[in-house]
Amino acid sequence: MIKQQIVISGVGGQGVLFITRLLAEVALELTAPVLSSETHGMAQRGGTVISHLKVGLFYSPQIRTGQADVMLALREENVLLHGHFLRDQGLLVVNKADSHDPGAIDATGLARELGSVVSANIVLLGFALASGKLFCDVDSIRTVLARILHGQRLELSIKALELGVQAPK
Repeated sequence: MIKQQIVISGVGGQGVLFITRLLAEVALELTAPVLSSETHGMAQRGGTVISHLKVGLFYSPQIRTGQADVMLALREENVLLHGHFLRDQGLLVVNKADSHDPGAIDATGLARELGSVVSANIVLLGFALASGKLFCDVDSIRTVLARILHGQRLELSIKALELGVQAPK
């Protein structure tokens, strides 16, 4: 039985809610129970956004301090804000321009090279999937992307996902 707690943190406009929806849809495809909860910052765009996603049998959508198995940080600064949710030995994946640290990738830079800076969230997700520590795999993400996106958005998202998967670890 799948059981995983994931924190996704960023700012408005970075796609935190899209990644949460994408992972939740994959969990449902795998017939796993899923709970999610998000908190939006004061600004619609640019305010802090954190999402809690629980896949498996849980009774509350909120993740307690030190209990998240995975943290996806779409901004380096958000690790300071929300890193306390990550358990010891949990997987931290962070969008960071200087990506020499383990678990760090310049997702924004790679997305910019793709011509779609808004795809940084998908690049980051691909990088996290390549670790093999998420409850799902790249194929399940591709399947859900193909169901919820179309045309150029789908093509860009698949390319962004592959960039993240293939990025040096």
